[in-house]
Amino acid sequence: MYGADGTGDEEPLFRPYAVTGGRSEPRYHLAMETLISSMSIPDDEMALLTPEQEAIMQLCRSFRSVAEISALLRVPLGVARVLVADMSDEGLVRLHQPRLSQGQPDLNMLERVLSGLRRL
Repeated sequence: MYGADGTGDEEPLFRPYAVTGGRSEPRYHLAMETLISSMSIPDDEMALLTPEQEAIMQLCRSFRSVAEISALLRVPLGVARVLVADMSDEGLVRLHQPRLSQGQPDLNMLERVLSGLRRL
């Protein structure tokens, strides 16, 4: 994560390995297209969250993918995966894993991706 004022593009506020406790992989597979939504928690519990967890909770008030979280927080994808998986284990966020039937991609998702690419 970088400075909230938009400065500090050169140097992150934290070292990614420090935030994840040195882990580079989550405890279970978490696809980058997995959608995340934050759970409602009382304000007194919100005060106990780390700055990274609080940022993820704010971002995920509306559905966000793990890739979006990574990009918006400016952290490596592996760090975002570890943080989100840990938060899921703590009941802070809900995971909405894509369901692939028999290894075939979801055609609806592929159509949305293609539509998004065309708009670029």
